[in-house]
Amino acid sequence: MLGRCAPGSPRSRPVVRALPPSASALRQRLRQCAERIPEAEAVLDLLEKCPEHQKKGGFPVIVFEGLDATGKTTVTQAVRDTLSGVLLRSPPACISQWRTVFDDEPTPIKRAFYAAGNYILASEIAKASTQAPVIIDRYWHSTAAYTIATETSGKVQDLPPAQDEVYQWPEDLLKPDLVLLLTVDPEERVRRLQCRGLEKTKEEAELEANILFRQRVEESYRRMVNPACQEVDASPSKEEVLKTVLQLIKKHCGF
Repeated sequence: MLGRCAPGSPRSRPVVRALPPSASALRQRLRQCAERIPEAEAVLDLLEKCPEHQKKGGFPVIVFEGLDATGKTTVTQAVRDTLSGVLLRSPPACISQWRTVFDDEPTPIKRAFYAAGNYILASEIAKASTQAPVIIDRYWHSTAAYTIATETSGKVQDLPPAQDEVYQWPEDLLKPDLVLLLTVDPEERVRRLQCRGLEKTKEEAELEANILFRQRVEESYRRMVNPACQEVDASPSKEEVLKTVLQLIKKHCGF
């Protein structure tokens, strides 16, 4: 679980402080700031309604991860349509309107918000996966990767070691069947961002300005385990990328 540091891994301690390791720890952190932040009380109310240890239904649950402008929106929509599935996003719609509030808070509170979103999303996944394949645009790996990269300074080699428990999936969070990490060449990703002309998030601006931060995020994604990310080159045409993705889904999910 994320809350336990592997022996001899002091570099993971800032991550543990920034990212609560379980739903119960999240509730505690949200309670601490709820009096000052009314939206935290609202998130806490939603989190309290989520049953512990959610279990998925009989249909596959497939997560797409990656930096902005790697094609997640296009691919997830295409996979949803091809598989007649349900498309969900993190943070879920019921709390996404409060992102700007929490993005301006200190890192531990901001990460508690995004981590709580994953547990709330798990309830939606559990229900939806009884009816159809579930396609998810970002989930726990995004929350963890950005936290690890933010709480670590310097180069990739300054990250917690590859076997550190900060890269483990939380024991009390519903687990997907497959996680696909979309990647593109850094120059191509910047070109796509410029074409979109959208307002950048703080973290996206940091990704552009700080190559070391971007490298730490991507390497953190690659070190995630249980489940690990299956990397997909999203540089080719939409049709080619979709074909590759569907082959991986068939291989790993038998669907």
